[in-house]
Amino acid sequence: MEHLDYLIKLIEERRNKMFELANKYGISSEQTIECSQKLDSLLNLLMVEKEKRKNELVR
Repeated sequence: MEHLDYLIKLIEERRNKMFELANKYGISSEQTIECSQKLDSLLNLLMVEKEKRKNELVR
């Protein structure tokens, strides 16, 4: 599996987990916020990877 595909899969899984936690514990719970922060990190990584690929294509 390509790196970006794997990263997108992880993002989808983390997003689903965050929704589950929010439904179970509330959106302000420590568990939900921690999961959301991990999701943010994955999304930031995805953006960096996409930008790298874009720059590689321009060269």
